[in-house]
Amino acid sequence: MTIFSATNLVKSYNDIPLLTGVSFGMESGEHIGIIGANGVGKTTLMRIIAGAEELDGGTVAFNKEATFEYLSQVPSIPDDELVLNAVMQARPKMYELLNRHAQLCAVMDNDAASNEATQKELHEVSRAIDDDNGWLLENEARAMLQKLGCTRFDERVGNLSGGLKKRVALARTLMSDVDLLILDEPTNHLDADSVQWLQDRLTTSPRALLLITHDRYFLDAVTTRIVELDRGKVISFNGNYEFYVEKKSMQTANEEATADHQQNRLRDELAWLKAGARAQRKKQKSRVDWVNKMQENQARLRAATELKQIKIEVGTQFAGSQLIDAVGISKKIGDRVLFENFTYKASKGDRIGIIGANGSGKSTLLNMMTGEIQPDSGTIKVGTTANIGYFRQESSDIDPTLSVLAAVRDVAEYIDTGVGRDRYLSARDMLQRFNFATHQFGTLVGNLSGGERRRLGLLRVLMKNPNVLLLDEPTNDFDIQTLGALEEYVQHFFGVLIVVSHDRAFLDRTVEFIYSFEEDAEGKRIIKQYPGNYSAYLEKKETAGEEAKSEALRKEEAERKAAAEAAQKLGLEGNAQPKKTKYQAHRERESLERKIEKLETKKADIEAFLSSGTETDYKIIKEKSDELVATIAAIDAATEAWLELQD
Repeated sequence: MTIFSATNLVKSYNDIPLLTGVSFGMESGEHIGIIGANGVGKTTLMRIIAGAEELDGGTVAFNKEATFEYLSQVPSIPDDELVLNAVMQARPKMYELLNRHAQLCAVMDNDAASNEATQKELHEVSRAIDDDNGWLLENEARAMLQKLGCTRFDERVGNLSGGLKKRVALARTLMSDVDLLILDEPTNHLDADSVQWLQDRLTTSPRALLLITHDRYFLDAVTTRIVELDRGKVISFNGNYEFYVEKKSMQTANEEATADHQQNRLRDELAWLKAGARAQRKKQKSRVDWVNKMQENQARLRAATELKQIKIEVGTQFAGSQLIDAVGISKKIGDRVLFENFTYKASKGDRIGIIGANGSGKSTLLNMMTGEIQPDSGTIKVGTTANIGYFRQESSDIDPTLSVLAAVRDVAEYIDTGVGRDRYLSARDMLQRFNFATHQFGTLVGNLSGGERRRLGLLRVLMKNPNVLLLDEPTNDFDIQTLGALEEYVQHFFGVLIVVSHDRAFLDRTVEFIYSFEEDAEGKRIIKQYPGNYSAYLEKKETAGEEAKSEALRKEEAERKAAAEAAQKLGLEGNAQPKKTKYQAHRERESLERKIEKLETKKADIEAFLSSGTETDYKIIKEKSDELVATIAAIDAATEAWLELQD
């Protein structure tokens, strides 16, 4: 069925047109990704479709039978709401039934002689919950929060950080039973494992999806259609992000003015193909054919056009033998250990990606490398020749009364790359390279979108021409064009690069070593080092997981075989079973009765544990749930054996 239809949407801000006649619609099961440069109106378009923003003109018509849930970049959940309750309320009818069941049980406990009407209502409510598997709602909410890196189930939402609030809102959105999910940057504030889990869940979801994301792997895997917003209009591409890149490049293949852009894109795509990244979906033959065609077009265009290319070699300024030396450092917050005994000596040319769960200490490590935070043990020394550029998750505010150009010149007029005839990169050059059009140079910072301000903050860091560049979640809120510009800059950066990121595509294209926050065999929190980019790290982890699984299966098979041989020696296998005497049958029945009684007690204990809500570790909850299933199966088997003896 058609979920909604948007027709001739018009929207302006401060008399500046943003949307000028946008039209498109969605069908059931479609997964649409909205892409476009920062500031073109992607979030505005999404808010209009969700009914959160007024139109200047046009209509959005929703199917009366279609339901949707909208996740904004800054979600709003009442501050006094408990985290777990906020997520469970995504299914309001079941949440109300469970609350009513608890109220009726309390009445029954306080008054054993409750009237017949109360007992009847309790029976009806219990039956309604049974019919819709409602008893699992709380465990499902806990498991989803755990997967998204939030374990503070009984905390008030108002006490959470902005990132945790976004994860709670995402869990609530995913729990909802609707036809359409509208998601604005759902991967922000998630670690790589959570992003992968979310990607797998949405890829197989039968529900319709309308999303904005900067994560190209995520976009490629999840979407079935790309809608590009450009200069107030939309262009639709029936396929995933890879398909969009192919078609978009073909559209511009014969335009001489785009030769430099196409050359950069070709180089990037060839590198991506060559890497054979496991984090991507499998490449189709059509992609390889497309690259061959682009190579032919490029040769022709190169002969026909000569466009000025400024050679960038940044981060080459003098650096002594000591940049950052961290020796045997450890850090903990309260009683929680972040990492222990970590040693790192920075050298020019280092390209390191840092990954780990939210709250594991990644940003803390960067702050320690700059000397802002001291280790609990060990030493950190920052060399006198280290010129550190630090782009933080929460970039510092820029004076909103400055123009865009003045905000960059406030740091430096130019960068001296030290090479070539065009060795000086001016503030204007850098603005253009990071997709600021010349007509925006005079725009006041206060009038920029959130993504544009963040991009400007990155430029101010780069204009310092650092030889040590620390990037903390640099891809958040950036459009795909900006990511391409940053990747190009990093490709020609010859200093020390250390990146904290959950963006798998960015890590694949920029780093050569992964530092992973994890536990060792003894349960200690360490920072383990893996050579290669993120895909190489994934491959090593997958191989290790497969080997561990094979070893567990071999061990299980050996134990089963040993048990079978022991049973055979004792004469417990085969068809020639001696007939039991009445006394033997009586003793066996008594033994089974005691066993069933113990199993019933165990079952009650597990059920009480699962319903108590005291445990927050998803793995433990899963283990206990599996144990409950096994216990129930054991009770059924013992009961069946008891009945046979009775007969």
